[in-house]
Amino acid sequence: MTTTVPASQVSRRHGGERRWPVLVAASMAFGVIQLDVSVVNVAVRPITAELGGGVPGGQWVVDAYTVVFAALMLTAGALGDRYGARRMVLAGFAVFAAASLGCALAPGLGPLIAGRAAQGVGGALLGGCALSLLHHAYPEPRERARAVALWAAGASTTLAGGPVLGGLLTDAFGWRSVFLCTVPVGAVGGWLVARYARPSPRSATRLDPYGQVAAVVALTCLAAGTIEAGTRGGTDPLVLALVAAGVPAAVVFGRRATRDAALAPVFRVRPVRAAMLGGLLVNVGFYGLVFVLGLYLQRHLTPSATGLAFVPMMAAIMVGNVTAARLAHRVGPARLVAAGALVMTLGYVGLVVTGDAGYPAMAAQLVALGGGLGLLVPALTGTVLDGVDASRSGVASGAFTTLRQAGSVLGVALFGTLYAGAGGLRTVVVPAGIGTLAVAALVLVRRPRE
Repeated sequence: MTTTVPASQVSRRHGGERRWPVLVAASMAFGVIQLDVSVVNVAVRPITAELGGGVPGGQWVVDAYTVVFAALMLTAGALGDRYGARRMVLAGFAVFAAASLGCALAPGLGPLIAGRAAQGVGGALLGGCALSLLHHAYPEPRERARAVALWAAGASTTLAGGPVLGGLLTDAFGWRSVFLCTVPVGAVGGWLVARYARPSPRSATRLDPYGQVAAVVALTCLAAGTIEAGTRGGTDPLVLALVAAGVPAAVVFGRRATRDAALAPVFRVRPVRAAMLGGLLVNVGFYGLVFVLGLYLQRHLTPSATGLAFVPMMAAIMVGNVTAARLAHRVGPARLVAAGALVMTLGYVGLVVTGDAGYPAMAAQLVALGGGLGLLVPALTGTVLDGVDASRSGVASGAFTTLRQAGSVLGVALFGTLYAGAGGLRTVVVPAGIGTLAVAALVLVRRPRE
């Protein structure tokens, strides 16, 4: 007796064989750009000890990457929609690997910062187009929700595991090794995309060079003004000039983005707008705190011990991602975002209350922060992807990642400056908690009836 398998099932089976490597490649793409944010945090002190620059120099080592990354994200997403996400991800892996090698060989602080900016170019191509690969590989919403949750788990693991890896590598081989470790990742990720990812649909997305320039000017000037304010003071002429240039540029960028033919339909969807604002606010607090915690813990700990101190957060993020994957279609993304934001807020409150009570108390709060982040990031990402059609997935994911990374830039600049000026952990925890609580309030107040 023979059984005939429907053609649709055969197609799905063979598609599944090709889809899981695409999921792995997309996770590697976003994981490596997240890794090069978190892995550097515990290497900042050794870098500035060898190359100079102090806290402001360390802030630029982190922010040179995230400024370029965030500023180019929308253009990268538009390029992916116009020329194909597969091509752009391949280019992103190549640029990122080459720039990482340049950072590892940098002879001084200036060349290192330039190399970090080049990493931002590759990171923008990866971050702006990796989600499009998933959108095209998993067209069904239920399968896509699971794929996004697994993608977020891989990315979050590298984000949280970055301090551990960075600390161990720095202690064993020196700070240059934290950049070398991403070179083989770029090679493997590029091979997976070239071998398994199919050419993605293209659209006639128009690029906006003026809006791109405005984004670069806005992020660079605002980040530079915030960093310089920590050493020069808020009334210094240079600081005032940077802010005076950055604010109008941000306004120009915002107006052009909302009027852009590709972006305007994305921003008209209310849940998508809320998810993008939530991503920005969460990243301001989380990335700013992670940067400051790296400095705070290394007052008494080695880089490797500092990295290990982040292990509870790493584990909690993974658990949160897995939980989000299971609950996504049961409770809905809005409730997951609200729950995650509230759990993170409790973690921030705990850090304020416990203060310098010791690491065990801090570890409990790191678990809350990681668990909450693990719940809300997949839900925010899924909200953005579900709110747009496939032809706009690149520009939508690019806009979402742009705002998240803009939050990272401003968080590192703002919280690093606050910490350098006041020297206390509570100084940065309070605004981080307020911003995250605002995300919960935004979702709970504006959640549509189900």
